[in-house]
Amino acid sequence: MMTEQNITEKQKMMTGLPFNGGDPELMQDKSHARTIAERYNRTTERETKLRDLTLRELFGSCGDKIFIKPPFHCDYGYNIHVGENFFANFDCVILDAAPVTIGKNCLMGPQTCIYAVNHPLNVEERLKGTLIGKPVTIGDNVWFGGNCVVLPGVTIGNNVVVGAGSVVTKNVPDNAVIAGNPAKILKYV
Repeated sequence: MMTEQNITEKQKMMTGLPFNGGDPELMQDKSHARTIAERYNRTTERETKLRDLTLRELFGSCGDKIFIKPPFHCDYGYNIHVGENFFANFDCVILDAAPVTIGKNCLMGPQTCIYAVNHPLNVEERLKGTLIGKPVTIGDNVWFGGNCVVLPGVTIGNNVVVGAGSVVTKNVPDNAVIAGNPAKILKYV
């Protein structure tokens, strides 16, 4: 039986509880993921098979035909799940303290950032290194323009278009075109 006293920081993170981001086990997990990401970022355009294998080693799960233009950065990797035909352009960042689930046929413009982690509002908790993970879910056939940010806890539906420079702070229904900071629905397609 798991009690508050014997639960690890990783278990807290994986179950959505506030956790200490500086915990040695989590720091080791981050170091491992960053080592794999650095190896990926050193590959060349001609090393497509190595790139594919490296992403499959890093991610929790992924479909067929995945491609990310380096550099790519993440915290843990094992909380990232992408569907088939996934493409991310240069400088993609996924902070995956909680699950980040991305459907099939997703396109991400350069500098798309997905944050599934947040700091508490309470300053004392922030100073202790407390973090809070909130899952991010992105549906099928979603296209992000460049320089987009998705905040913790957001769900984006299927067939959504996110305009360049948008900050997605709230859930988005299927078939919406959104843009702005904060992103608002402009129309449906």
